[in-house]
Amino acid sequence: MKHLEVVAGIIVYKDKILCMQRNVGKYDYISYKYEFPGGKIEEGESKSEALMRELREEMEFEVNISDKDFFSTVTHEYPDFSITMHSFVCKTDTMKFVRKEHVNHQWLNVDELQSLDWAEADKPIVEKILKGDLKI
Repeated sequence: MKHLEVVAGIIVYKDKILCMQRNVGKYDYISYKYEFPGGKIEEGESKSEALMRELREEMEFEVNISDKDFFSTVTHEYPDFSITMHSFVCKTDTMKFVRKEHVNHQWLNVDELQSLDWAEADKPIVEKILKGDLKI
């Protein structure tokens, strides 16, 4: 089974968190699900470098991320592949970005996160946020 190592950004603006809705894809079970934006780590990149690059490429979003912004790591096995996802908190002073790959997005308060249909791999991150582990 194919295994991917990916990064995800928990983008925080004031008291809101950015939730991105995936487009239709190869696998029905993740199509149109909500996720934290990010993507695959390329060879030679640190996790924070990969996330900054992915956010720049997918959203034209510039943010500085370092190891101190690490939030959690999740490993999840989907029917056709597995992933290890490293998430980082990305505080920003702007809501401006360009949605290039996702079909929708929402800025939500922490208590609204559970209202969305999240990708399975992102659910443990949402649960950790709901427990109060994210200090906004």
